[in-house]
Amino acid sequence: MPAPLHILQQMSLVAMLSVVLAVIPAAVGVAYAVRPSEGRLALIRPLSLASLFAALAGFVSGLINGLMWGSTTGAPLSSGAAIAGLAESLVPLFVSFSALTVAWLLVALGLRRQVA
Repeated sequence: MPAPLHILQQMSLVAMLSVVLAVIPAAVGVAYAVRPSEGRLALIRPLSLASLFAALAGFVSGLINGLMWGSTTGAPLSSGAAIAGLAESLVPLFVSFSALTVAWLLVALGLRRQVA
């Protein structure tokens, strides 16, 4: 099975919700780039913060799950499964930071269109 699909199947509910919340600012960024308005710009700021906090929650949730797994199985943190689990906890951060980069680039495009 391809690695990205495997990671998505292994994600917790918190991690999946944080990934879904991560793409909302990008969608609002698209709307702002198409039709810039102060209302959309004002909306993207709190949505960006919510996306960051959701990504951090997904990351911390993954860390908690990985550490709990290690404590119940007695596996050392240097084991392959523990390292894979901890690496998977980085997925919400990666998705959120990527989506926020796209969102704010679209905001920059919208600002340029609004000024011109």
